[in-house]
Amino acid sequence: MGDSQYSFSLTTFSPSGKLVQIEHALMAVGSGQTSLGIKAANGVVIATEKKLPSILVDETSVQKIQLLTTNIGVVYSGMGPDSRVLVRKSRKQAQQYYRLYKEAIPVTQLVRETAAVMQEFTQSGGVRPFGVSLLVAGFDDNGPQLYQVDPSGSYFSWKASAMGKNVSNAKTFLEKRYTDDMELDDAVHTAILTLKEGFEGQISSKNIEIGIIGADRTFRVLSPAEIDDYLAEVE
Repeated sequence: MGDSQYSFSLTTFSPSGKLVQIEHALMAVGSGQTSLGIKAANGVVIATEKKLPSILVDETSVQKIQLLTTNIGVVYSGMGPDSRVLVRKSRKQAQQYYRLYKEAIPVTQLVRETAAVMQEFTQSGGVRPFGVSLLVAGFDDNGPQLYQVDPSGSYFSWKASAMGKNVSNAKTFLEKRYTDDMELDDAVHTAILTLKEGFEGQISSKNIEIGIIGADRTFRVLSPAEIDDYLAEVE
């Protein structure tokens, strides 16, 4: 039997010390579309595949990269509806902080609050863990920052990270290409090349999304025309 008899209970540890539902949530993340983030010397880039279930879906209505505040953006791998709930909770937390202190919430603090919500869903009855991992990119007084938050509620700061179904190839590629003095433009090129590693079919501005934040501390999602320009540069 092993751990399988405990796999339907969220609040019971298996004999090997695991909450098996969290492992199932990580499987949901692992079967999601590839997303990645790279922290450059002067900013952060996050990028993701955006493959639609049908050619009849209007691609402009699907957005995987979201703004949390003007200087913080997020991308997910895993279950889209779960990410929407976390985005909404994170935005609310950021606004509460702003209302109280009249300044933008530090990136680390917003990540910690979001991770706390995800952790809460690993020890409550009647709920299940979130089936998403998040990559949070931001720029504050501590400079550019990139965090990954997992369904267990654990979070780490990364120089570059990837998640989703092509994670091992993407991380290997990033380990080879990453340098500490990388500029933001180089990071965008590297992000596109990393996505290309395991991409099925032709990569284009319609099936990937890229978000960047630089020293101006304004997070923005690149337009299709800007993505096409970058694609032309890496070919």
